[in-house]
Amino acid sequence: MENQTSGTDFLLLGLTRDPLLQSLLFTVFLIIYLVILLGNTIIMMVIRTDLHLHSPMYFFLFHLALVDICYATAVIPKMLVNFLVKGSVTIAVNACMTQMFFIFLSAGCEVFMLSVMAYDRYVAICNPLKYQEAMSKHFCYELVGSAWAMGLLYSVLNTIPVLNIQFCGHTEIKHFSCELPPLLSAACSGTFLSKLILLFSAVIFGSSSFLLTLISYIYIIASVLKIRSAEGRHKAFSTCSSHFIVVGLLYITALFQYTKPKSFSSIILDQMLSMQYSILTPMLNPIIYSLKNKDVKTALGRILKKLQFV
Repeated sequence: MENQTSGTDFLLLGLTRDPLLQSLLFTVFLIIYLVILLGNTIIMMVIRTDLHLHSPMYFFLFHLALVDICYATAVIPKMLVNFLVKGSVTIAVNACMTQMFFIFLSAGCEVFMLSVMAYDRYVAICNPLKYQEAMSKHFCYELVGSAWAMGLLYSVLNTIPVLNIQFCGHTEIKHFSCELPPLLSAACSGTFLSKLILLFSAVIFGSSSFLLTLISYIYIIASVLKIRSAEGRHKAFSTCSSHFIVVGLLYITALFQYTKPKSFSSIILDQMLSMQYSILTPMLNPIIYSLKNKDVKTALGRILKKLQFV
């Protein structure tokens, strides 16, 4: 028995050790990562440069895109390196802990950023006359700062207890990244506190952010249904439909992954759920927001026209 802080490397099982599949998956995930970087960077650039998008809703979208880049960067680059390695793939203990820290930070920040965006839509639809006053620039900064602070707290709470967990020799992590559930499954002893904190933090942080989002949407739906004209209802719903899709993609998979009973666990299921919220969601977010948002598409068109005349 040796403590994980003694310098022992972990063995990452990854998705596959088949050389042909590794080459194929390297290409697939490289393309996905480039799409994530390009898509979210474009969203951030358009919001930053177009004055028509200098509003609270797009300010929050800017930070969501930043979180998505951080989330994907915490996971995918190490995956790509592993696909190029023949034989066993190892990761240093410090690197594993660092990756886990940023995964928790990004995940925690993302769910609360989505709650902030839901609250913004609630104010815009339910109290449009007081929107500018309620969503002041200073208050928007406070909301974004709070989302990052909650992500940091969530990460610290789950990372510190892992530093005292005992591992036996060369520990094999049956996953493609250092997420906490597969890491705890590979430990020899001393996991009770970490499992307890993981369960309660996931329930408390996840349910609180989900309830904030849900309450906002209950008020939104109630207000929209009071609109008499079908065109008015459609316009109101269209402003939050993209956000609703993103929330559904993230919460369903993430909450199930971190709160499901052990009897439901399997290597393939855990990896599929993890890919959904840590890789596919950051890739789909800019696509969903750009395709379903007329303001973003119009702003992007204006930028492209300007570039043609340069």
